[in-house]
Amino acid sequence: MTPGGTGDAEEDKGGLRTALTGLTTRGRSFLAAGIAAAICAYVLGQSDLLRVGLLLAVLPLVCATVLYRTRYRVAGSRRLSPGRVPAGSEARVHLRMDNVSRLPTGLLMLQDRVPYVLGPRPRFVLDRVEAGGRREVSYRVRSDLRGRYPLGPLQLRLTDPFGMCELTRSFSTYDTLTVIPRVEPLPPVRLSGEAKGYGDGRQRSLALAGEDDIIPRGYRYGDDLRRVHWRLTARYGELMVRREEQPQRSRCTVLLDTRGIAYEGAGPDSAFEWAVSGTASTLVHMLERGFSVRLLTDDGNSVPGEGADGFAGASQESADAAGLMMDTLAVIDHSDGAGLSRAYDVLRGGNEGLLIAFLGDLDEEQATVLAKMRQRSGGAVAFLLDSETWVREPTDIPGPLDRSADRLRMLREAGWTAVTVPRGAELAGLWRQADQQRAGAASTGSTAGGGRS
Repeated sequence: MTPGGTGDAEEDKGGLRTALTGLTTRGRSFLAAGIAAAICAYVLGQSDLLRVGLLLAVLPLVCATVLYRTRYRVAGSRRLSPGRVPAGSEARVHLRMDNVSRLPTGLLMLQDRVPYVLGPRPRFVLDRVEAGGRREVSYRVRSDLRGRYPLGPLQLRLTDPFGMCELTRSFSTYDTLTVIPRVEPLPPVRLSGEAKGYGDGRQRSLALAGEDDIIPRGYRYGDDLRRVHWRLTARYGELMVRREEQPQRSRCTVLLDTRGIAYEGAGPDSAFEWAVSGTASTLVHMLERGFSVRLLTDDGNSVPGEGADGFAGASQESADAAGLMMDTLAVIDHSDGAGLSRAYDVLRGGNEGLLIAFLGDLDEEQATVLAKMRQRSGGAVAFLLDSETWVREPTDIPGPLDRSADRLRMLREAGWTAVTVPRGAELAGLWRQADQQRAGAASTGSTAGGGRS
């Protein structure tokens, strides 16, 4: 049997040995019984028993030889629908087998290798595939753990009609299923420091629509004739139009704290997995609102990072940027770092726009670094996950709670909109809470300013 093309020359060198290794329990039992009967017949001098023993011994050998010499040419393919799926959701795997030989196949068992976290290994029995025929089967996979999981290689098992021998052949190709973090829809709120991509307070760059600019350019097909600069047209001898501009997309940096020392516990319900899921939800939400978004980790790595400033620029499709960042979050793990200084160095360029951070446990030093980060952004929102409340039941011990409250106070004094994340909280509710906290701080500041005047 040759999966997907010509056979392997090495399989013919040890033909009998390969065939014998494929004997099933039934085939080995027949072979052993035949040999035992033949020995007994020789000792007792019973010719009839010898014939029975030879029949029992030869039958599995003949089945193995015929099965090994049978050459089927089949082609197999696999298709994932979809190839990228959120954690906890199902994906369907479609398998297709084509018999490209001139002979019909016998009984085939189709088996696909999948990691144990995706479920049991799927097996299908194909009774007979006619010459040039095709068979399609499918199965479902599901994982609560994000990651990249290989599917394959596909295996075919050929069996003789008596069940004496089974031979397995494998295809060489495999596919990869990407399980991304869960994405939660977020309400549209106006956070501190945010300037909507095409709204008020935006920066402008040279493009195709907007206010006049003093530098002209040559006429292009489709330009409005009302924008022709006649004085410069007469000077250069060709049509010149006033260069136009369009708003530049506002920026947003999403910081994910991946330090191993900042989180306790593991599994889909751990604090770190909540932070990864919250980061994914925020990235998708900001891209949908027209922002240029960058994913930044505590070790200073940024995604997508294709541009000079590391942001997904206006020329890059939002779907491509979201897919790239989701693939990164699918395999992201704890880092060995102990601080956030590398992330701070990336933000030191200024003009970073809105900063949204998902943070684990903080000591005083890291809270100080975060306070400095606030000076490098137009606005900052922090979601603090206290591991003590995620891995243990609430107690009356004030130590951890006081430490968390102290870090929260430090960030708020530095200008952060900081929110604590209790165990099992929904990001949408915390998102609204952050907006209410921002609105309350803004009203308090305006009242204080009015009192001073």
